[in-house]
Amino acid sequence: QVQLVEAGGGLVQAGGSLRLCCAAAGSNVRRNSMAWYRQAPGKERELVADITIGGSTNYVDSVKGRFIISRDNAKNMGYLQMDSLKPEDPARYYCSIRGVWGKGTLVTVSS
Repeated sequence: QVQLVEAGGGLVQAGGSLRLCCAAAGSNVRRNSMAWYRQAPGKERELVADITIGGSTNYVDSVKGRFIISRDNAKNMGYLQMDSLKPEDPARYYCSIRGVWGKGTLVTVSS
């Protein structure tokens, strides 16, 4: 059974950075694609970035050039490095593997 736990969210000023982490238990991140989603209050959950088994990455246009998705196979962790955070980035961020979600970590950006 896959279990995911996100961490690393918090309050940051616009232009600042955060690094989100996703710890995976019951699943080998090296053998699965992984994705980060976010959901802001009153909005639909949206795909932010994903990384395939082969390491190819994809990003929603609004975060291209600012966010980087990665994983550490040895630690069985996934990451989302978020730089140049904007007032439109605040949301609860979730990682997902094989349709399983964590509880998310909250990102707040002050202007």
